[in-house]
Amino acid sequence: MNNYLETLYPSWGQRFLVDEVLFEHQTSHQHLVIFKNQQWGTVMALDGVVQTTEKDEFVYHEMMTHTPILAHGQVKKVLVIGGGDGGILREVLKHQQIERVVQVEIDQAVIDMCIKYLPNHSQGAFDDPRAEVIINDGVKYVADCDEHFDVIISDSTDPIGPGEVLFTSPFYQGVKSCLIEDGVFVAQNGVSFMQLDEVSTTYRRLSPVFNEVLFYAAAVPTYVGGVMTFAWATENRALTHIDSTTLNQRFEKAGLHCRYYTPALHQAAFALPAYVQAALHEVSL
Repeated sequence: MNNYLETLYPSWGQRFLVDEVLFEHQTSHQHLVIFKNQQWGTVMALDGVVQTTEKDEFVYHEMMTHTPILAHGQVKKVLVIGGGDGGILREVLKHQQIERVVQVEIDQAVIDMCIKYLPNHSQGAFDDPRAEVIINDGVKYVADCDEHFDVIISDSTDPIGPGEVLFTSPFYQGVKSCLIEDGVFVAQNGVSFMQLDEVSTTYRRLSPVFNEVLFYAAAVPTYVGGVMTFAWATENRALTHIDSTTLNQRFEKAGLHCRYYTPALHQAAFALPAYVQAALHEVSL
């Protein structure tokens, strides 16, 4: 393999020069490949779609974790759906007040390969005594779960293949049932310019379940085509209106050393482009 062509979109994509294939395998659920690239370091792709790279993973993982955790302010228990590379788990566990993190990943092979070939993603997070990893289907887990969490993070692949069920109404109903009353749910929601229908569909399916459904955004370089959007759903409307003084205090108290997230970016991330606002307005009519 000299080149890797991402095939997320049928008429346009991005190409990576492959310096070395570290691992390639057809698991029971998906095709997994991990390779080296001069610009992006180690790259992992599933079913023709780049999932994460060593170079820019911090943008995605910091915004998926610190935004809901610092907005809430009193998080003790977190549920992570997916996230087999360990980046979300790593960032969640940086918050010392968190007592328990449950990670539900459908494919043990993804975890194993990422620990071996992308160790900087997890940085030992899977060995933290506060973390429990469960190999299970995320939809089934939230449907059967009798435990409640302060924050739930869905770090899934795009809504194709095994990840598709994590963008459905039954999954969102299950999430609501195992979220505390003032908790918050966040989920990756694609690159809005290229996948605007994902934003609209998620808004349509989440809105009947939660009082407040919003989106926030961040620019992740290898998720090409514009900003990536993240779904945000909660019963507590105050969580999206935390003042800058409070956010700064929480950030400093947490002792975080981030490369992308800042309290100012946290607040600015909820300011969406006009084309996204227009799409959401059409759904709400």
